[in-house]
Amino acid sequence: MSEKSGEELYVERVQRIQDNIELKETDRVPYTFFSHFWSATLAEMTFEDAMYDYDRYNDAMRKTMEVLNPDDYAMTQIFISLGPTLERMGFKQLEWPGHGTDPNVSYQFLDKEYMSADEYDDYLRDPTGFFLRKYMPRVATAFEPLAMLPNFSSLYYTKMIRATTAFANPKLMEGFEEIAAAGREMRKMMGGAIAFTQEMEALGYPQSIGGTAAAPFDHFADYLRGSKGAMLDMFRHKDKLLEAMEKAAYFIAEDTIDATKHNPCKQVFIPLHWGLDGFMSPDQFNTFFWPQLRKIILMLIEADLTPCVLWEGDCDTRLEFIGDIPAKKAIYWFEKTDLKKAKDVLGDVVCLRGNVPSSMLTTGTPDDVDEYCKDLIKHVGKGGGFILDGAIGVPDEAKVDNVVAMAQSVHKYTN
Repeated sequence: MSEKSGEELYVERVQRIQDNIELKETDRVPYTFFSHFWSATLAEMTFEDAMYDYDRYNDAMRKTMEVLNPDDYAMTQIFISLGPTLERMGFKQLEWPGHGTDPNVSYQFLDKEYMSADEYDDYLRDPTGFFLRKYMPRVATAFEPLAMLPNFSSLYYTKMIRATTAFANPKLMEGFEEIAAAGREMRKMMGGAIAFTQEMEALGYPQSIGGTAAAPFDHFADYLRGSKGAMLDMFRHKDKLLEAMEKAAYFIAEDTIDATKHNPCKQVFIPLHWGLDGFMSPDQFNTFFWPQLRKIILMLIEADLTPCVLWEGDCDTRLEFIGDIPAKKAIYWFEKTDLKKAKDVLGDVVCLRGNVPSSMLTTGTPDDVDEYCKDLIKHVGKGGGFILDGAIGVPDEAKVDNVVAMAQSVHKYTN
């Protein structure tokens, strides 16, 4: 048990992480905790319970911190404790534990077309109006009355006054109450989650996610056009897609900067989905994915934030391109990419994070995990600039002993 105070531990851990971001060698490699439902597994809760019972899930996170003692952690409540709000909203883009999936099966995202190809012009003319009156009503029943909102960009003088009649429409008023009810439920959950983070801060644990962002191509492929639509758009609607992504990049970055400015954690989590090996050729990556993502990364860095980019899948062929950002200002978290190769190519540019295989954490032994972590610490951690983590965090079904072995390895081995 450490004799240091919570305040001292907090400062020490924040500095250890920051020094690695700046590619400085530290006393040891830091370990960070990220997961979805693993804390529920640890606490012997069902995934469905974790989504609906806020207090029990906060307790599960407390147990996680006690068992793993990480250098920083993701406040997973904001990803997990959403069941009542999702129900209240009638959210259509997800199935979740006990509501479309088994009580112990994670989220299933429903890949559908929520924006048609001929609506690019609507989006480009008025993105906010398109979202309010077309997109949002399609993805949640609570938002359906928003389709009755006036076209705000056309209003002026007394026309603006007459437009208030729309807000007296009983269906719109009922819709606003449903949205407000969902908001009140979300506030209830966030109240407990924020109290938890304050408690953890007093114990010496900083957060690892101050905000989130998305790559513009993922923004359209995941949530608007669907995977099939976005892939076809690269050929059939290239100019419209590029123009729309350029506009979206600005909105994504500006919203993230604004949402993060009061958070003590300055890391911005950016999970990537479509720009990796097997999905796009190098030419497509350098046309439709990297320039727009790089724009967001640069805007975040300019705002004194630290992008933490999760390169899901394998992106060995991307390494020569993605180092074109300011040095010592970002974290690249790789799932399957060879971290030793990434260290050779990017070691003087970004802090690396990862990448203990999910399969090993789920089906291997503690000795397997320990040996793998030792190798990462010795080679990728050499000279600083490395944060140990699972390939994509801790899998929901990972064995407890394996995760503990990963967390403890940073205290056993030096770089």
